[in-house]
Amino acid sequence: MPFPELNLSLGLTDNDGSVFYSGSGEGKIIVRTDTALKKHTITITISEQQVGSVNLKTHFEGAEIPAEIEVPTYQMIITDDRSNEKEVYKVTRDTFFYREQTTKKGLWSFLGLKFLAPKNFLFDNIPFEPLYENIETFDISKYRTLNQEQLTYTFQKEGQNIQIFAGDINTLKVKKGTSYFIIVDEKKGQRFIGDILYREKFLKLTPKVTLNIIKRKQVSRSMETNKEGHIDRLIYI
Repeated sequence: MPFPELNLSLGLTDNDGSVFYSGSGEGKIIVRTDTALKKHTITITISEQQVGSVNLKTHFEGAEIPAEIEVPTYQMIITDDRSNEKEVYKVTRDTFFYREQTTKKGLWSFLGLKFLAPKNFLFDNIPFEPLYENIETFDISKYRTLNQEQLTYTFQKEGQNIQIFAGDINTLKVKKGTSYFIIVDEKKGQRFIGDILYREKFLKLTPKVTLNIIKRKQVSRSMETNKEGHIDRLIYI
């Protein structure tokens, strides 16, 4: 366990007996004037603000299932309480698992020629959302795993597995029972990883890492895509 930073300054006496003024040191001592324990914090906030989308590999078997699906992304902000510098990223908040193939309703279905109707694909969503408060806070400092390619924070909340992933999104294979927050940046997660490591070095000691998750007003229960994997519609709870 890292020790917190000790911020200690020494006040020097100005009396004739002080050893710092050529005296013998009699009668006075060096006075400690400011002692404080400080441990800095890195704060990651995942917002409810949607800011685009990203294509993720599906990793499912089946020739007709789209190789990639479109997933909405949300704004994420990282800062620390020493530099107060803010960096903005995109992150996913939904984890979709393939359920079944469906037939899109339209003219062909109406005429009874369903085999000619376009095919859609239904995916169930397993998200993580704050249940009771508008914002939920976690200390995730001890849950970090880092290698040359990726950084993850993996933890549990009321039996639900949660993982924050930064790395090459094409190498991530999602597992059922886990809700993923996948960080998206232009350098395959390396910008976020470098940001975390730089802040840790700047703060000198291993800091506390706090995660804030802001509750969304609407959360999709499932999603339908077309054969190219683009969102056809989101089905809400």
